[in-house]
Amino acid sequence: MVRCKWVSGVIFGKHLERRAVLRGFGATIALPFLDSMVPAFGAARSESAEPPRRLAFVYIPNGVIQEAWTPGIEGRKYDFPRILKPLEAHREDLLVFSGLTQNNGRALGDGPGDHARAAASFLTGIHPKKTSGADIRLGMSVDQVAARAVGDRTRFASIELGIEPGRLAGNCDSGYSCAYSNSISWRGEKTPNPPEIDPTAVFERMFGDVERPLSPGERKRRESRQRSVLDHVLGDANRLRGSVGPADRQKLDEYLESVRDVEKRLSSPGASLAVAPPSMERPDGIPAKYADHARLMFDLTTLAFQTDQTRIATFMMGREGSNLTYPEIGVTRAHHGMTHHRGDPDKIEDITKVNEHHVEQFAYFVSKLASIEEADGRLLDNSMVVYGSGIGDGNRHTHHDLPVLVAGKAGGTLSTGRHLRYAAETPMNNLFMSLLDRVGVRPETLGDATGKLDRLSFG
Repeated sequence: MVRCKWVSGVIFGKHLERRAVLRGFGATIALPFLDSMVPAFGAARSESAEPPRRLAFVYIPNGVIQEAWTPGIEGRKYDFPRILKPLEAHREDLLVFSGLTQNNGRALGDGPGDHARAAASFLTGIHPKKTSGADIRLGMSVDQVAARAVGDRTRFASIELGIEPGRLAGNCDSGYSCAYSNSISWRGEKTPNPPEIDPTAVFERMFGDVERPLSPGERKRRESRQRSVLDHVLGDANRLRGSVGPADRQKLDEYLESVRDVEKRLSSPGASLAVAPPSMERPDGIPAKYADHARLMFDLTTLAFQTDQTRIATFMMGREGSNLTYPEIGVTRAHHGMTHHRGDPDKIEDITKVNEHHVEQFAYFVSKLASIEEADGRLLDNSMVVYGSGIGDGNRHTHHDLPVLVAGKAGGTLSTGRHLRYAAETPMNNLFMSLLDRVGVRPETLGDATGKLDRLSFG
């Protein structure tokens, strides 16, 4: 096998390294998976040359209107109720689940606090200790189990993103610490991974100078000289174009255009909070509209997966108990408050609109992953993206029959295009054990898991 070396954007030999980057002053850009990264004279395609499998978890708060979420029939001919309708174009890339439960989101003798328990148990399957002090206790979440096993293969073991600012201390839900409501990712029983809500900070972390942090003065001078990281690496990019084939040139151009698009949106005049929360300074780079904010975060996740900067991601589309309003879709009531609708048809309609709006943003993400070609398929084909909530019915605070689906084919190991119904009280963590298996991670236990889900790979 002929190996080669990649130095500052130049190829030597016939094989471009998988971890190749473009470099320029103050910027480093990882490359997407290119055909040139496959050894030219290998007798057979090596396992290391195949695209990696990615695992993401997208969380929605406060449950859903279940009648507008749950398909009426099982199998391949399932229907798309109103909330799921934005995903209908991706039918063949989805598995929709019914019957899954997070039992440890229930009170189990601890009284009120369903929202804190919902977020805390969603990826852990563990009952949180009821405390508003520093003595929090939960356990490792599924994303961090995966990150611990495969995170050393990428620049970032995992990324944690969010929409709403939140505290990690104090009482946020009936005696439960805010750490539980505001984090779904946990490195250990006392260590939540708080999500980053500022897309500008995420962008700079991914594409800024990796050699050393910049002081505020240096950052200002750098931005005044040149705003675009792409301008810094243009020379490297042009040299690379001349060294790869037509297919790789097209992939490279599409990728760099995606980076440019994100940059433009981050620097647009509208990139600021509509109303700054009184408890924090006004952050820069956060779009005023919910959809713009969510889509920027999804774009950044796509870029991180595309360039193999990480293979594990979580995204909270709202903290649990969220009271966001959505005036852009005509919903001015606070989200959490109206979920206690008590049968009020106007409130039910508004909640349904919010649920649908969330799915529309997720459908955008699925479309982005599906649009990117790599190796023998699409980025989506090599991904598993879980979308769901730790609460089923927000009016009754249920934790059974949770709204959850998975987008992506996990390298062809998931037989998608189906609605699968499981027996009542089937642990959600059985699904997570099955997904971990598909990224080569096989823990002995995971929360309250009792095994793996059947029927995922055939049907």
